[in-house]
Amino acid sequence: MNLISNDLLTRFFIIYSLLLISFSLVGSKVGVPNYDILPKPVMLKKGDGFSSIKTIVLNQNQDIEQFVPWVLTWCKAISVDKKDINTYLIYDSEIAPGKYKLFINKRKNTIAYSSPQSLRNALSTLWQLKMINGGKLPLVELEDVSHFEYRGMHLDVARHMFSVDDIKSYLDYLAFYKFNKFHWHLTEDQGWRIEIKSFPRLQTVAAYRKETLIGHYNDIPHQFDGKKYGGYYTQKEIKEIVAYAQSRGIEVIPEIDIPGHSLALLSAYPELGCENKRYETATKWGVFSDVLCPKEETFHFLEKVFDEVIDLFPGKYIHIGGDECPKVAWKKSKLCQDLIQKHHLRDEHGLQSYFIKRIETYINSKGKMIIGWDEILEGGLAPNATIMSWRGVLGGIEAANNDHDVIMTPTSHCYFDYYQSDGPDEPLAIGGYLPVKKVYQWNPIPNEIPTEKKKYIIGGQGNVWTEYITDFKKVEYMALTRMITLSEVLWGKNTKSYDAFASHLYTHIKYWQSVGANIANHIFEPTLTGTIIKNQGVGLKAINLPKGTQTQIKPPNQNSYQVFSNPYLLDTSGIYSVKSSFENIESQPHSVLFEPHLGNFGQIELKCQPASKYAGSGNDCLINGIEGSNIKYGGSEWLGFLGKNFDAIISFTEAQKISSVSIKCFNGEGQWIYLPDSVFIFSIDEKERERLIAQSKIEKSQMKTIRNTLTFNPIVTEKIRIQVKNFGVIPEGRQGAGHKAWLFLDEIIIK
Repeated sequence: MNLISNDLLTRFFIIYSLLLISFSLVGSKVGVPNYDILPKPVMLKKGDGFSSIKTIVLNQNQDIEQFVPWVLTWCKAISVDKKDINTYLIYDSEIAPGKYKLFINKRKNTIAYSSPQSLRNALSTLWQLKMINGGKLPLVELEDVSHFEYRGMHLDVARHMFSVDDIKSYLDYLAFYKFNKFHWHLTEDQGWRIEIKSFPRLQTVAAYRKETLIGHYNDIPHQFDGKKYGGYYTQKEIKEIVAYAQSRGIEVIPEIDIPGHSLALLSAYPELGCENKRYETATKWGVFSDVLCPKEETFHFLEKVFDEVIDLFPGKYIHIGGDECPKVAWKKSKLCQDLIQKHHLRDEHGLQSYFIKRIETYINSKGKMIIGWDEILEGGLAPNATIMSWRGVLGGIEAANNDHDVIMTPTSHCYFDYYQSDGPDEPLAIGGYLPVKKVYQWNPIPNEIPTEKKKYIIGGQGNVWTEYITDFKKVEYMALTRMITLSEVLWGKNTKSYDAFASHLYTHIKYWQSVGANIANHIFEPTLTGTIIKNQGVGLKAINLPKGTQTQIKPPNQNSYQVFSNPYLLDTSGIYSVKSSFENIESQPHSVLFEPHLGNFGQIELKCQPASKYAGSGNDCLINGIEGSNIKYGGSEWLGFLGKNFDAIISFTEAQKISSVSIKCFNGEGQWIYLPDSVFIFSIDEKERERLIAQSKIEKSQMKTIRNTLTFNPIVTEKIRIQVKNFGVIPEGRQGAGHKAWLFLDEIIIK
């Protein structure tokens, strides 16, 4: 018999659910309903006991048959008599757009919905309730609606590629947490991953690189594995994935990254570049100066590419990239310079705007809208473009103020390729530090946007870049916990307390662990930092821990753990080990090395504050005797300054004899973090007069971190000033060219 009857072609189709995949109960005692739905519904009233689904009736008139294949993955369809119907899906035009209502009782189950998308969200809730309750359906009454229209997750398959089944698993995660957009990053310098039949060399040449970087980009010298890597998705496979996503109410947004990040394309079709040379698909990460040339044959080529892309993806959006496009080749090109003169463009940034507008006009003519990274603002924004703001929030603010739709995805809160724990066993990542709590604390709508412009912030997105993510198990590890957290933020963050959210999240972590997902569990691990306690020294604090977590500490030279007081006064040098526990889960120990110095008894005042997204645990982190990680520049002990000099005054309660100042700096050009130009140390007397006592020029280094120590004749003073000069604007030919450099500082040791 057919799973779906011919009634699908007329008025109704019937899906009967007798059997779900059997899962053990997680997150609740046996027989006790679990209501830890994420994202949390707007209104939920708990029942007492469980119901079941006998037969679900879907109303075809509302164009919801797309969900049938999805429902069939967790329901078994059989032919039954209509008297067995107990679950009704009812279209209700009186319900607010996007809203749904769910009623589950022992006799009758009803979902009232206002649109296919609201029904899809209701089905996600139904699915989730059954999964976290071991296949049972708890009695409940709830109402729900999302705050944001665009709730997206991204996946880069150009650096490392994943199977069709992996992509489907990723889409299942998105559906489970009510994400409705999948941003599929298909092309890059390191590989072209979509079949374009008009240009076969994209499959035979651009889809492959001869080898891949081993280790981190910041490891010098670079080393490679010597193994050819690559592949692509056929158009048949893409159609299969798009249909799979549609059945779960998810729009797939393809990204064809232009005019930069196109080295793989140029390796196959070098005539589209500005230089007469051989191009090669990139074997390492970063930004490359080889970009598409805005000649007519380039536009004709791209139009044919987008014709095929548009045929494959029925959604509203096409992402055209537009980020990190160096202008070196354009500055040297007579063709480009002639175009700038002919079209009265301001400069090469204006030429990029011209390029993007040409492509937008063509894509708009096909009934589609473009999305671009915030660099497409430079030189003038394309008329109908939606901005994806990643370099912070300023691009999003500018676009919203100019009445353009904005998707917020700042690195500080939405880049899930960053480290999520400061534990010792974390797998290699690009850098940065983004724990779950920081994701949860994010507000996608910046306060700086006027009230009447906030409507242009249509949502947000989590990004998973895969330079250092080589298989799907690591995708799960890096993304899943933070994806769940982001779903709560983009739904509207109805849970006000992080502690309450963490309790719900724990249920979901246990569920995914029970079914074999490689989900990270760091929510009960301590993040350690030191704070200055006036006239006493340094107190060690464990932060980012939810309420109910128990914490213990093992001081140096002791063999056992003891109760941890928060903060814990550090009274001796050495390694302090801290571990936490929640219910029956115990974290691995986290350790810090405390090395006291004179700064521990000082007060630090910064003349220029760090970027809010890289403010560590506060300014005290620079003089607390605890050094940060040598690989995670975004942790609690690092301060980051974008294009700004560091300028601080350290004061002591009484005069100190000082003969050296040592400053630790991060060196990560792949992340636009450059060593400073120079360091200056001043003494300040009782009349606030400053005297230069030491200075140093910083030399280029291959080390990830350097410690620059300035020694001088001993002085007795109550106050010193430290100035660190930022590298400045990054020159052409180096990573981040044309942008302001980041300056990252760690412990300042004063002796």
